Amino acid sequence: MEHFIITIARETGSGGRNIAAKLSEQLGIPFYDRDLLRLASDVSGINEVLFGESDEHIGKLEMMTAAKNIYTGEVLPPDDDDFVSTKNLFEFQAKVIKELARSNVSCIIVGRCADYLLSDRSDVLRVFIHSPLETRKKNVAYYSLAWSEKEIARYIAKEDKRRAEYYRYYTGNDWRDAAHFDISLDSGLLGEGGCVEMIKKALPLFVH
Repeated sequence: MEHFIITIARETGSGGRNIAAKLSEQLGIPFYDRDLLRLASDVSGINEVLFGESDEHIGKLEMMTAAKNIYTGEVLPPDDDDFVSTKNLFEFQAKVIKELARSNVSCIIVGRCADYLLSDRSDVLRVFIHSPLETRKKNVAYYSLAWSEKEIARYIAKEDKRRAEYYRYYTGNDWRDAAHFDISLDSGLLGEGGCVEMIKKALPLFVH
């Protein structure tokens, strides 16, 4: 494999970002998460803060529209009234993701509908990371020692709902539908290290 991309979609608290970081270290390739916001800001000239505010979110106005397959691949010019709209910010992130895929550098991309955006490519391994709720609650509690168990459960539910709505808005698809991924791994069962090993073994099977 001269060139490959791994996309990682993940449930809240499943350790998806940690898995991406470990893969990055072991494979010697970069991984992109919030770095995509800076890159999109550089490409568009739009303040990175605006990208941060809309990161994997959709606004109330967008929620009111009948959105399906809203991603078009077309970015609006600076003189357009909707230049800094949530949709256009996503289009710029999508532009960056597609440009990364067209480069000669292998990489890992976390979230942001990357599996959908790159679904037409044969050099992409699309991964979904999930785990039981109790495992995810323990993982979130590790970083949020001041939260009660009820607050942690509420946070996980809110974040998962946000990611699902974001994914459906821009793709028209169900975020948890296994049909959109090459492999789906239970990090609670396998552990983060086990997921890393499974992904490494799956690469030559799915990427060509």
